[in-house]
Amino acid sequence: MQDIVERCDVVVIGAGPAGAIAAKRLYDAGCHVIVLEKQQFPRFVIGESLLPQSMVYLERAGLIEVVEKANFQYKNGANFQFPDGFASIDFSEKTADGWDTTFQVQRQHFDKILADAVEKAGISIHYQCEVIAAHIDPSGCELQIQDHHQNTKKIECDFVMDASGYGRVLPRLLNLDQPSDFPSRTAFFTHIHDQLDKKEFDRNKILISVHEKDANIWSWLIPFSNNVSSIGIVMPTDKSADNSQSNAEILWQGISGMTELKNLLSDAKEIRSVSKITGYSANVRQLAGERFALLGNAAEFLDPVFSSGVTIAMKSADLAVDAYLKQKQESKIDWTQEYVRPLMVGVDCFREFVSSWYDGRLQRIIKQSPNTDNDIKRMITSILAGYAWDQENAFVRRPAHYINLVAAQCE
Repeated sequence: MQDIVERCDVVVIGAGPAGAIAAKRLYDAGCHVIVLEKQQFPRFVIGESLLPQSMVYLERAGLIEVVEKANFQYKNGANFQFPDGFASIDFSEKTADGWDTTFQVQRQHFDKILADAVEKAGISIHYQCEVIAAHIDPSGCELQIQDHHQNTKKIECDFVMDASGYGRVLPRLLNLDQPSDFPSRTAFFTHIHDQLDKKEFDRNKILISVHEKDANIWSWLIPFSNNVSSIGIVMPTDKSADNSQSNAEILWQGISGMTELKNLLSDAKEIRSVSKITGYSANVRQLAGERFALLGNAAEFLDPVFSSGVTIAMKSADLAVDAYLKQKQESKIDWTQEYVRPLMVGVDCFREFVSSWYDGRLQRIIKQSPNTDNDIKRMITSILAGYAWDQENAFVRRPAHYINLVAAQCE
């Protein structure tokens, strides 16, 4: 039987935040868009602590109102618990213009709210639909897709935006993957009934805790609005390879090495089994071309430590849509100039912040932040709030140089 062929302007692979923003902006600009999503929503995924910069992209896509109405947990900063100190970051104390608050979200609800708004606008989302083959050349794109009944169909389009996250559809099908230069790390995580209303705790901030014996091991505690929290621990993969221990045993044993966090969670109860992701950092040899663009985690994922993943994904969607619409007008553009270089400004800034966290430079800076020059602290806070593309900020223009300079003063 011959495959059914469907035609559109742009196929967006993945209905998560990046896919929703890309699809909605394209549709609002008059494009015929089809969204393909392998899973059925709602579904569990991490990446639950947004940054204020991400609100800008939700606003541009006309999706901010549905998010604000959803009663997600308000977020105004981040707290850091070190073995020998505590530091607090308030996002309002930044240099960049724009939002200084955001939300902490259970992604199964957040992603579905965005996807439902996209469908309500008139965009087709094909759930439980997997892209099994892709042919992309200068003349156009052809995708072969398969639904959960094993029926196949072809879609022809002018352009493909891959927002498939960890699925990394086009990198796999087009052989674009290349190894990350980050050391392999493993994350263990779950959701808990936190019982934090009985204790002194600021639900408006994510809490990052550092292990008392190994600064390369850290934990996140992300409170939601319903007395549920996300808890996770990140460690070098070679320290998580004990096959005699369960995921839960590794998670809670790690937390036992963080006294303040252990005490906070003494009454907590797991409400889902502990999951893990290993070797999650990823990279590609090509981010975009005349007929495709990789968005967010489908292109590159750094590390969860500063909650940059969703913000990078949203930024990439916003940039890719701008570049595609320009290409429609001018017939051809330089995707390196219009998309790759602008995106990598922020990615490279976050990369240096992540690297300096693990080698200790940024941990020293954050610990000393109460005593840091106010202008410097405000610039660093801007990055932690997601404003890693603001080139008026010296830490965006030359992140390694200024981190080294400030870290040396904190010795």
